[in-house]
Amino acid sequence: MRVRSNNNLFKMKYKLISRKSHKQSFYKLFLGLFIIAFIFSCNDVLLSAESGAGTKFNMSYVYFGSPVNYTSYVDSTKGSLNEISPNYFNLKGDGSLSISSSINSDFIDEMHERGIRVVPFLSNHWDRELGRKALNNRNALAEQIANAVVKYNLDGVNIDLENLNEEDRNNYTDFVRLLRQKMPAGKIIAVSVASNPWGITKGWQGSYDYAALGQYSDYLMIMAYDEHYDGGSAGPVASIKFVEDSIKYAIQRVPKEKIVLGIPFFGRIWKNGGGIAGQGISLNTAETLIAKYRGVVTFDYTSYSPKATITIKSGDEKPYIFGTKLEAGTYTIWYENEQSIKQKLILVKKYGIKGTGSWSLGQETKNTWDYYDLWLNGHYYTDAQGHWAVKSIITVANNKWMVGNGSNSFAPNKSLTRAEAATALVRAMRLLEKGGKKNTQEVAFSDISGHWAENEIKIAAQYGIIVGRGDGTFGPDQAITREEVAVLMNRVISMQQGRNALASRSENTSGNNVIFIDVSAESCPWSYDAIIAMSGIGIIKGLPDGRFLPKNNTTRAEMAALLCRVMGN
Repeated sequence: MRVRSNNNLFKMKYKLISRKSHKQSFYKLFLGLFIIAFIFSCNDVLLSAESGAGTKFNMSYVYFGSPVNYTSYVDSTKGSLNEISPNYFNLKGDGSLSISSSINSDFIDEMHERGIRVVPFLSNHWDRELGRKALNNRNALAEQIANAVVKYNLDGVNIDLENLNEEDRNNYTDFVRLLRQKMPAGKIIAVSVASNPWGITKGWQGSYDYAALGQYSDYLMIMAYDEHYDGGSAGPVASIKFVEDSIKYAIQRVPKEKIVLGIPFFGRIWKNGGGIAGQGISLNTAETLIAKYRGVVTFDYTSYSPKATITIKSGDEKPYIFGTKLEAGTYTIWYENEQSIKQKLILVKKYGIKGTGSWSLGQETKNTWDYYDLWLNGHYYTDAQGHWAVKSIITVANNKWMVGNGSNSFAPNKSLTRAEAATALVRAMRLLEKGGKKNTQEVAFSDISGHWAENEIKIAAQYGIIVGRGDGTFGPDQAITREEVAVLMNRVISMQQGRNALASRSENTSGNNVIFIDVSAESCPWSYDAIIAMSGIGIIKGLPDGRFLPKNNTTRAEMAALLCRVMGN
């Protein structure tokens, strides 16, 4: 990354958050194995619990701020990250590896507990001669990096050597080739490359042989920003055409599944009349300055970038940005906001690339992670932004177990209908008629003819997942209650073993005697066993005050969460 500000990095001190108990892990394993056994024991249908379409890859660099804050930066992403890349690796004056004193095993272990890979980036911090010394020392440097990855239980390395030129192109490629040879199997090798929408073969862009680097690396992180830069003329950091053309250049040379799009969590500021020219500014700082100095914001639809003008008066407090004081005057800030970042995220689905990276974590605005995962995965549900079930919503949408209520809405808080419940289970379990010949007309409800879910309702009924209402009807558009869903889930898991088998097994093995103050054999005579069984293994949950609310309607968001638990996602 192009880093121009000097920040002191302090030694990390982390306190691990509570770990999941071995007992909980055992029950999750037990449940997963039980479901798998159930899947393969069904002779009349083809069931599959594999997740289908996975979520898109998301990584971020972390550099600014004290390392003691890195965990809180990760917390703010709400589980969005697959990989984090701190600046643990630098270069000594002779081109050999320098390991930062900020490297911390507690942080690395904590990330691994969360399923996040730690892939530090190696930087020459824009120093061309230092970068060349590294390449001249590439065999030894590659060996040092591979050894450090093993020693510190890291997951690989992200190579980020910048400000080289076409003279260094072959040596750069050979360095990455050597890394691939020396790196233990399963470790990540990523390369941060300059965006090149113009197809330049000289200068900085000329140092990267996309095609060759793609052969030896797991992915290329396209630094699709700094279209306008420190010391240059004012303009957008990453206009939409600049970004899209950068992707087009890359996919002509590298498999799309190896391309990661860089998203800027920063902008740049220029002082009108000269002085500060393109100083980097974090997005959260930009918004703070705009609010404090009553800036005027416009959105440039040509570049699809926001621009702000602020005026600092002589009597105003003078702010600092990365150590640079902003004196009185008028300033122009080109930056990113929700509207511009969403437009960039849409390109991930459009071109089918691996995912995104961002420079850098901690510089984004607070609301970024309310929408980021949704747009990254191609689900533009504005009503799911910041929702407690957003991860589950993304999973069910990715796998097409549940679909949105239009392209911009998932309706997460809307009551789930009986037809929607039956359809979601048929899709999630991939219930297919053997050979496509089974007669769905064996099951007939008087009120489903011509209904959009008619076929799914019949399939679900054939295998005992759903039943009618005793009068020959199904009530497809009637809301389904929480106790009805508990019974439904119990049937899904238990239908091969008998109605009460799982409840008995839960009581004997889980040790979770779940008691709800509003659930008893008397108040819920037909659903009691299912509620106790499903809550005992963690499939369904009650409220913090001890209630289950069995008669309340199930929401679409709740169904999404239930599906993910049952299917092991």
